[in-house]
Amino acid sequence: MKTWKKAGLTALAGSLVATSAFAGAMTVSGTANIAYTGNTGQQDTSSATNVANGLDGSRWGMTKSISFAGSGEMDNGWTVSLGTTFANAASSAVNVKIDMGDAGTLDFEGGTSARGVGKIADMMPTANEDVGDGININGTTASGGLTGAISGGVTGFHYNKAMDMVEIGVGYAPKGGATGTSGNPSGTGGASSLGGFIKIDPMDGLEIGFGTGEVATGSGDNSQVDDHTAAYITYVYGPITLGYQQNNVDTYSTTADDEVTRMGVLYAVNDELSISYQTHENNDTTATDEDATGWSASYTVGSMTFKAHRNHADNVGNIVTMESEHTEVGVTFAF
Repeated sequence: MKTWKKAGLTALAGSLVATSAFAGAMTVSGTANIAYTGNTGQQDTSSATNVANGLDGSRWGMTKSISFAGSGEMDNGWTVSLGTTFANAASSAVNVKIDMGDAGTLDFEGGTSARGVGKIADMMPTANEDVGDGININGTTASGGLTGAISGGVTGFHYNKAMDMVEIGVGYAPKGGATGTSGNPSGTGGASSLGGFIKIDPMDGLEIGFGTGEVATGSGDNSQVDDHTAAYITYVYGPITLGYQQNNVDTYSTTADDEVTRMGVLYAVNDELSISYQTHENNDTTATDEDATGWSASYTVGSMTFKAHRNHADNVGNIVTMESEHTEVGVTFAF
């Protein structure tokens, strides 16, 4: 990791809050991941001719990202920080955060669904990826993955406050949350997304959380929102972490609601090696239940992490006979 002094952050912080700021520091970090991926099940049978003729493409690939983070302290003790990540040359997770000390933190972020209740969308322990990674019905990401996903809107604000054993968060993604530049309106209008969560740590190792929110459907007037709720419990006992989560999505103007149950267990063999197992079931109220299982493993040596996971799902998208399997083995380099 490299560090540079960046006096220009003073001007940025001054434009955000009506007070002066000291020159801050900017850091740059990054990762590179090389992986071998295999897809089977319905994904192969949907293109059997291509597979038989060896036209299913290379299974080797690489992803890389570079993250920039900067911060500056103001004379009232608050800290303003900003960050962005360039994943495969595309900007993502752009955010500006104000740390107000005992008053909590407020950030504005674009490119994620982690506003409000979206912060606790999946709290199950895993050594690598979650049970839905790579799952789809025809080998392309365009076909979607597991259903019943919890969201809190995309671009918008999030307030967070930790108090002893309790942590609260509130998120607001205005007008569908399309990303725009300052001074320029964007998006298609419609509803805003609003939600929040609360986490409680009643004893060592035990964490309980609940969240709820109204999330814009992405079209129509400002009455078209889906109701999202999430509740989870995790417990850490020595090297073992157990988790249980229940997510519900009540969909606007339809009875096709989602009731998702997820469970997970992680075993930390030592400081370097961890393995985990997860299950997923979506008890769709109008269609066939969607079931998935997956295991993950990771082993870290210095700045390198070797990792692997395999996920299997039946009735993907709550459609009978839609099966998907995803296997991935790779190594990540961090700098």
